[in-house]
Parts: sequence; C-alpha cells; structure tokens
Amino acid sequence: MARKLFIPGPIDVREDVLQKMATPMIGHRGKEASALQESISKKLQKLLYTENEILLSTSSGSGLMEGAIRSCTSKKAAVFSCGAFGDRWHKMAVANNVKADLHKVDMGKAITPELVEEVINTGEYDLVTVQHNETSTGITNPIEEIAEVMKKRKDIVFCVDAVSSAGGTKIEVDKLGIDILLTSTQKALGLPPGMSMCTFSQKAIDRAETVEFRGTYLDLLDIYKYLKKKNYQYPSTPSISHMYALDYQLDNILEEGLDNRFKRHEDMANLVRSWAEKHFKLFTDINYLSNTLTVIENTQNIDISKLNSQLIKKGMQIANGYGDLKEKTFRISHMGDYQIDDIQYLLNTIDELLDFN
Repeated sequence: MARKLFIPGPIDVREDVLQKMATPMIGHRGKEASALQESISKKLQKLLYTENEILLSTSSGSGLMEGAIRSCTSKKAAVFSCGAFGDRWHKMAVANNVKADLHKVDMGKAITPELVEEVINTGEYDLVTVQHNETSTGITNPIEEIAEVMKKRKDIVFCVDAVSSAGGTKIEVDKLGIDILLTSTQKALGLPPGMSMCTFSQKAIDRAETVEFRGTYLDLLDIYKYLKKKNYQYPSTPSISHMYALDYQLDNILEEGLDNRFKRHEDMANLVRSWAEKHFKLFTDINYLSNTLTVIENTQNIDISKLNSQLIKKGMQIANGYGDLKEKTFRISHMGDYQIDDIQYLLNTIDELLDFN
C-alpha cells in the first residue's frame, strides 16, 4: 500500500513526477543533455532568487556539504550547529583534514547573529557554514539577520544548508549574499532522493582556486569549470532520470507561483503548530519555527513508536525524535506537494488513535 510520508524526507512524490523518471535515456555528452541541465539551472535560479551559477551533483545533500567545506576552506571553517546536521558538517571537515571549529547552541535554540559576529570577528575563519533549517530540532535559523553580519566580512565564504527548506521557504540568495546555498531533491522540492544542487558565487570560485586539495567527485570548482567549458554538462555521468523529473517538477513549482507555494507551506505549518499546542508542546523556540517541519515535545508520554505503527497500517507515517530526542519528541513534516487537507487528515487520524476527540 502506498504510504503518505510525513517524515523529514524522503517525502511523497506525485505519480506524474515519478513517471518522468521513466523517460528514455539520452547520452550525457550530447546537446540534449546540455539543454536539460541548462533548463534546470535557469529554473533553479528563479526559485533561489540568484544570478549565480547552479551546480548539480548526483549525490544527497551531504555530498555538496562535503564539497563546499572542502573546496572553499583555505584557512579554517567556522561551523555553526543547532542540531545533528550542523554537527555533520563539522565531522566532514575533520574527516577531510580541513581545519574547522564547531560552535554549538542548545537543542531547540537558534544560531544568533550575535554569536556569528563574535566568532568571525576573531579573524580565524575564512568560511562559515549554517543550517537554514535543522530537521532534528525544527529550527529555522534567522538567516536574514546572520546575512547582515556576514556582509561585513567580504573575505569569508558564506555557506548555507537549505536541504529541508528550499522550495518551501523563500530564500533570496543574492540579496542575502550567500555564496553557496545547497539543497537536495527529496524534501520540499518533492522528488525522489539522489540529486543535490547548489549556487556558486564568484567569491566561492575565487576561493576554491586557492585550495589545493579539493577532492575529485565533489570538487565544486571542477564541476563549475566543466559546466562552463562543455556548455552545461557534468564532469561525471549524472542521473539523467532525476534531471528529467527535476526539470518537470520545477515547472510545476513555478506554475504554482513561488509566493503561493511558500504561503501554502506556512499554512500547513500553522495547522500543525496549533494542533501541537492543543495536545502537546512545541519543542522548538517559538521565534524560530520551521515552515517545513514541526518538532513536538512528547509531554503526554505517548508511545510514539506504537503510534507510528498504527499510522503505518493506515497508510501514513510520522517521524520519531532524532538521536537523543527519540520518544521525547516526534516530528511531522509538511513540505513538498502536500496540501492542507493532507495535513488535516493526518492530524484527525492521530486524534482518533490517541482518543483526543
């Protein structure tokens, strides 16, 4: 039985989008492949409000996280973390012999511009990484305010992980001065997992030129140069199937209208928040709530694993808390192509199972 996935990703993919994955293959070195990649890039530039080049990677978002910190750190990276995925960026740096310091805040709290300013004013760092949306805690960091701090330091490459927010939340890359904003297909974009993409500014390009050991497959500068030299082609064999589906889905997103899409995500988030506050408690700082996922504190001590088993029998699934937050919290995503009615049906079903009515 098909299952509606109200988890942090992957999420449901519409049947018409899935069918685009079955488009017959083309050679990845021909004009058709170039036209397909260029089409994707131009549409992503609209979605992300940028004129910077778009790079594609046949990897999850983690691939471009690793590529960014390895390709563009010359001196030392400042990694800001408010949860598991911020921590992951630091682990990647260490594993790649990239000098990096981890600057953490408590779970459920946001990265503040004051913290970022204090850290970068030490003069130790030439790259900063921040999660825009942290799915382990439900935080959306105040990227606009952080961007104002970052604009004061033209020597620092500004990297933002928007894996679980791009396509569901407005992010004006050029206005914010973000050098590398990365995301992937399986969350708010509403596609199967397996491809990621990022913006790549001139500052990031210039920095990467100074870094000697950038790796191979995830070398962002190599991907960029190949794209420019070969007229929108990929240095290695890409997932053509994902590209067909991505190109089609971006048409759907732009047809819906970006403001309409962002408002729909906000409406779904507000519905879940209201329900959570009625029956439980929001785990996340209410000033920094995500519009694509809500983390709920298990104040009623329900058996979350049991509830999920019951939901799965009814064709739905939510997510338990992440790591140390398992059973202490649970997570409901509201992203991609879901509508208010889908979210309301899920919440009504939970009410019924927990006898909340």
